[in-house]
Amino acid sequence: MSSSTSLPLTTDRLALRPWTPPEVTAVLTGTRPAHWAEDFPAEGDHVIAGLLEQNPAWLGAHGHRLIVERDSGQVVGSIGLFWPPTDATVEIGYGVVASRRGRGYATEATRALAAFALAAPEVHTVAAGAEIANPASLRVLEKAGFRRHATEDGIARFLLTAPDHQQQ
Repeated sequence: MSSSTSLPLTTDRLALRPWTPPEVTAVLTGTRPAHWAEDFPAEGDHVIAGLLEQNPAWLGAHGHRLIVERDSGQVVGSIGLFWPPTDATVEIGYGVVASRRGRGYATEATRALAAFALAAPEVHTVAAGAEIANPASLRVLEKAGFRRHATEDGIARFLLTAPDHQQQ
């Protein structure tokens, strides 16, 4: 893996960069760096930080990333791939803090990280789940090009395959 794979992925408005071990520790200990949005970390970010502490390999290029506004430099959420793939499929998860919702950041970040995942030779499909009770999250996946393929226990399951992505 070349060092360029660990550089931030950038979109028009965002940089998606790997978490650092000190950022994981800051979330777990309640330390507040100045470059975090006022309402970061959200509940899901605490869960991810705990998982990253237990699974340091997830801090790699194909793991979890912070969502950073390029204009302000503020961390406004997190997004990640649950690496390694199983049967050529990798799961993606995301969250944007309440103060930055409604701006399309989650869709923009999801598109970028899904494209990054599908560029890996061992990945053919990116999967995601969203609670039916969370219509905003359902819209994020639909706008990012994912297709709903199942619903179970209140969770809608979505897929984006390499051929689907190439048609966008």
